[in-house]
Amino acid sequence: MNTHTLRAEIKSKAPQEQPSMCTRRQMMSAGLGVSIAAGFCWPGASLPRLQADEFNLGEIETLIAGAITAGDLPGAVVSCAGRGQIHYRQTFGHRWLSPDLTRLTDDTVFDLASITKSVATATSVALLYQGGNIDPKATVKHYLPEFKGRGKDAITVEQCLLHTSGLTPDNALADYLSGSEIAWENICGLGLRSEPGIKFSYSDVGFIVLGKLVERISGMTIDRFASERIFQPLQMPDTGFNPPAALKPRIAPTENDGDGWVWGRVHDPRAHAMGGVAGHAGLFSTADDLTKFGQALLAASRGESDWMKESTLHWMSHPHPVPASEPRGTRALGWDHRSPYSRNRGQAFSEQAFGHGGFTGTVLWIDPTKELVFVWLSSRLYPDGKGTVNALAGNVATILGKQFG
Repeated sequence: MNTHTLRAEIKSKAPQEQPSMCTRRQMMSAGLGVSIAAGFCWPGASLPRLQADEFNLGEIETLIAGAITAGDLPGAVVSCAGRGQIHYRQTFGHRWLSPDLTRLTDDTVFDLASITKSVATATSVALLYQGGNIDPKATVKHYLPEFKGRGKDAITVEQCLLHTSGLTPDNALADYLSGSEIAWENICGLGLRSEPGIKFSYSDVGFIVLGKLVERISGMTIDRFASERIFQPLQMPDTGFNPPAALKPRIAPTENDGDGWVWGRVHDPRAHAMGGVAGHAGLFSTADDLTKFGQALLAASRGESDWMKESTLHWMSHPHPVPASEPRGTRALGWDHRSPYSRNRGQAFSEQAFGHGGFTGTVLWIDPTKELVFVWLSSRLYPDGKGTVNALAGNVATILGKQFG
């Protein structure tokens, strides 16, 4: 970890070859690169309910094109799927703006940021729960005896999943610069910001703890466990931590850390300091792979999965009220439901929908009642770290949820 990464933590960056805002907007709006693939089916799936010419795509195109021109993002891949079929798949904009414009493709690999918490870590915990290997009501200390003292003894696994553990959102980046083992020792030495169970406070630290928990119980690091128990069984070939060099040409860059673009490695500085593997961030994936994941959870919700039981899915996705100052909300175990973080949810999903967003500009929502999977992938931080997409993604989710729900 160098000093530039430390500067990234406090948002004091000096990007190289960064275009001016005027130039950037011109580049982003010049040939938005729209590619439509509505009505695509997985092999063997039934026909989609609607074809592309049966509804108006213009509203979505207008919203995203306007946001690209405004500099909110360079491009996006948007997908909406149902039972074994793709209702809508569209790409907008560019992966690279400089030195040459490179259009975004639907197989672009994105840094998922905090979607790691849900797709990798929470799902791994759910599979351990399904196998009888973990009791969510048990204390973390029961499984990780070194995680004790300064109020931490009473923290439960479930509280970490719900962000009600009382742990700090983030401890100092300096605590991670000597590698994963020292970082874990530093986490074990932390105190609490609040008593466990009485307040919602979104915590990366809590999910780093859960990643360590998966490792200790299974004997496999979180990246290996997730690969063997989630990504391989669900045939998600482009999903994983520390993506191989062969995938790099398809990976979207994030920010410039002063030494060059963060490209092909995790953007989150703590996950990067931990070797790219952590319970809170580090996962990369594509729209296709996340759609497969979401469809697998839809199958589980109907009792049609050999991979995850219906009861496990219900346990993981059932909303829990979480205490907060204001506004109050609900969370699922490792997933968002209706909370201050769910602007990207939109207004058309059912009360059973659960999902998550990522800092880099990524969104995933799954609605078992309407049998919909919504995927939004963008790299909003490229090129200047100033993009914003949550409200935009929520508006697009609303349009697609109303169309196909």
